Amino acid sequence: MFNTWIDTFVEEKGLFLEEEFEVQGPSGFNIMSYGVIVETMKSCSPQEQKNLKNKIVEIDFKNGDIKHFFRHLGKAIAK
Repeated sequence: MFNTWIDTFVEEKGLFLEEEFEVQGPSGFNIMSYGVIVETMKSCSPQEQKNLKNKIVEIDFKNGDIKHFFRHLGKAIAK
């Protein structure tokens, strides 16, 4: 259910999943794509997915920058 929702959300927002960004990790700068973030979210537990969805909906409701949130999530998976 989450997978379908996030895929639809990303498509509706026109987010290009192949777009890359830099994020600082323990080993230095990492380059990853927004697609990596989405795929990582899809592998989270149902509770984590619920929390992510709630946060994304909140950011979207406030017209926030979803890419900023995704880059923030990237920090947690950077190596």
